[in-house]
Amino acid sequence: QVQLVESGGGSVQAGGSLRLSCAAAGRTFSNYAMGWFRQAPGKEREFVAAITWSGGMTYYADSVKGRFTISRDNAKNTVYLQMNSLKPEDTAVYYCAAKYTRGTGYYQNEWQYDYWGQGTQVTVSS
Repeated sequence: QVQLVESGGGSVQAGGSLRLSCAAAGRTFSNYAMGWFRQAPGKEREFVAAITWSGGMTYYADSVKGRFTISRDNAKNTVYLQMNSLKPEDTAVYYCAAKYTRGTGYYQNEWQYDYWGQGTQVTVSS
């Protein structure tokens, strides 16, 4: 079992920045590829970014590419999502997710992930 706890959400004006953190506990963090997803009101949850277990490769949704950066610190059992140039359409609950893997891939589908955090709210005002 892996427990994931997100933090760092909040309210910001358009053009601002936030840094989300997701702290993991329970298993060896470096055995897991990680991802960030988000769900806006009235919409389905969507992929945002993913990172391999080592942090060597990352992948982003087109809507956030160039503005968001995913990273991880395996010594701290934490994955981050740095969000810059925020837009009102980035408003959503952001979730981190973990997928057990012995490979080197990253994953962009919800069903591929084994564990989920409870989410943290991000609100961007215009």
